[in-house]
Amino acid sequence: MYDNVRVFEYCGIIPKHNIKTVHKMIGHFDRDYNKKSRIKWGIFPQNQENTLVGIIEAMDFNQKVNMVTIGYYLGEEYWGKGFATESVRMLAAFLFKNVNVNRIQAEVMPENEASKNVLLKNNFIKEGLLRQESYWSGKGVVDVEIYGLLKNEYI
Repeated sequence: MYDNVRVFEYCGIIPKHNIKTVHKMIGHFDRDYNKKSRIKWGIFPQNQENTLVGIIEAMDFNQKVNMVTIGYYLGEEYWGKGFATESVRMLAAFLFKNVNVNRIQAEVMPENEASKNVLLKNNFIKEGLLRQESYWSGKGVVDVEIYGLLKNEYI
């Protein structure tokens, strides 16, 4: 998955072509979890716990406004099969019910129609376009669309 340029076409992640680099990067998942700065979960099909199809994450926790940003990506062979939609649904439920966040948001490159559809299917609302708002590795300064979902809208 990390070796596929198409998987990260609309992400601020540079594909990794060296297995040692990927192994080291995965080691950072624990570090980020322990620092409570970024939490990643593997996406696995039901009854196939040895088949990783993607990653979903929560990051940029803002405790002052009780908000978190989410992101996700899937291996190309799993696109269009509902994994991202179901994973976002499950993560939103977890964050609202168990973590008690008030707002979940996602930043999406305007060209990423598939990701926007995942969010819309989960009742996220497009809140606007931020022009030249973020620096994404491998992409430079990019425009992003913001999608948000509030706890009172979820319930």
